[in-house]
Amino acid sequence: MSAPVAELVEATRSYRMGGEEVYALDGLSFQIQRGEYWSVMGPSGSGKSTLLNVMGCLDRPTEGLYRLAGYDTGELDDDDLSELRSTQLGFIFQSYNLIPQLDVLENIMVPLFYQDDPPEAGEERARALADRMGLSNRLHHRPLELSGGQQQRVAIARALVNDPELILADEATGNLDTQTAEEILDLFDELSRENKTIVFVTHEPSVADRASHVLRMRDGKIEEVRVQREVSGESTWS
Repeated sequence: MSAPVAELVEATRSYRMGGEEVYALDGLSFQIQRGEYWSVMGPSGSGKSTLLNVMGCLDRPTEGLYRLAGYDTGELDDDDLSELRSTQLGFIFQSYNLIPQLDVLENIMVPLFYQDDPPEAGEERARALADRMGLSNRLHHRPLELSGGQQQRVAIARALVNDPELILADEATGNLDTQTAEEILDLFDELSRENKTIVFVTHEPSVADRASHVLRMRDGKIEEVRVQREVSGESTWS
């Protein structure tokens, strides 16, 4: 088996609150292999957001380690972590986090601004992703001119444009109506079938049922990891 895309080993994230040490993550250990689709569930305060921040290289474990794409993030400085985020990660948020002053095409291309690829190649890829997301006739619209579902499709295209090793989605359907949420989840199913590696934080059991693995958290600990289906790990993405 190849090296995992993401690996936590006894990862702990604690904070000082008054005179007390509070553990948002408490000794988490697990591996995510290429092509796996993980859902992360748990009640409010269970550590889901902290876990996503650590996996997204926005925070660091207080103890233990986190490896992403073979890199021990604890050994990297802030500049190296920024580069790792821009090349290896794709983020999708509940609130879309699009830049209101930029149009659809420019928003999709934002992750490429930090890379050395020729602009023409990046634009071609962004246009292809916009077409895949059904946004070809919205390329020069700004976010406020789009529906919530269209904005989330822009966010998904933006997350894919740098061909990341790991896609992190935080309640990505939480602001959408039922029909639009189903359409977005169908897109995640497609990405999973193409062996993209996904971690999707959700409160919805129906969303978690789509994943290959379900990780349940409580009080900063892993309560359960359930394998729902096996994946090949052989990338078919192009």
